[in-house]
Amino acid sequence: MRHTISVLVENKFGVLSRVAGLFSARGYNIASLAVSETLDPSVSYMTIVVDAKDEKILEQITKQLNKLIDVITVMDFTKKEHIDRELVLAKINYTSKDKPKLEAIFSKFVGKIVQHKADTAIVEAVGDEQQIKVLLEELNKFGIKELVRTGKLAIE
Repeated sequence: MRHTISVLVENKFGVLSRVAGLFSARGYNIASLAVSETLDPSVSYMTIVVDAKDEKILEQITKQLNKLIDVITVMDFTKKEHIDRELVLAKINYTSKDKPKLEAIFSKFVGKIVQHKADTAIVEAVGDEQQIKVLLEELNKFGIKELVRTGKLAIE
């Protein structure tokens, strides 16, 4: 099962490396990782999505994270009410006759055409994991040339 964990850390050199090293040393795979400064530039916020087969593994991860000196707080969102989103940028095949089709797709999603040239368009969209999955299925009909995703961001 996938678990979403938020970690508040001191914004110092090497903290990300230590957190990632904790996961790799124990053989846990990070499915997604997003890191940014908070309103306080001395603190960073990490959203980590990890596959953990049972609660014992998740508990072990949480305990190990709390032992790291630069970690301020650790929170598991899995059983808490929260909002999560991902950002996707996709480069797709595009012609001007495709604009109405794309606009129809984006009327169902939070997204837009950011840039278009002769035969390609770059689109952006924001949504939860399921919404992004459905959107990508729709965009695949145009032919996705390139795709980047932020990974999950979450807030309680």
